[in-house]
Amino acid sequence: MTAADTLASPVASPVAPVHEHAWITESVHATSEGRVRYVRCVGCSARRVELEASDLPPTPLTRASH
Repeated sequence: MTAADTLASPVASPVAPVHEHAWITESVHATSEGRVRYVRCVGCSARRVELEASDLPPTPLTRASH
């Protein structure tokens, strides 16, 4: 048996369809840094956590995950 016979064949990773997420807030909690928002995409159910500080738009603390 040669090394080429034992190499694993490449496996294609599943790719989620790309779309613009439509985030809705599931819950909000006040912290010393600002308000932490737990949001979910209504289209694909992905979730992420955002920090809302001052009058600025929310900043994502995590990447979208399914």
